[in-house]
Amino acid sequence: MWRRNLVAALLIAALVVIGVAAPAAALQVGDKAPDFTLPATTAEKFSLSQFQGKSNVVLFGFIGAFTPT
Repeated sequence: MWRRNLVAALLIAALVVIGVAAPAAALQVGDKAPDFTLPATTAEKFSLSQFQGKSNVVLFGFIGAFTPT
């Protein structure tokens, strides 16, 4: 009995960790991205709304050797 409970608990934990449940407000193809603000490598911050109507925006994320974790 305890093995069945352990397996059930591990399965539930795995589903929570990998995010099986889709968020209620998930974006679909063609939807506009919600506004967000991200820090630059300097002290300034950029918002998506700053670039509306000006240019295309490409969000590129990486973890480099000299970036904080």
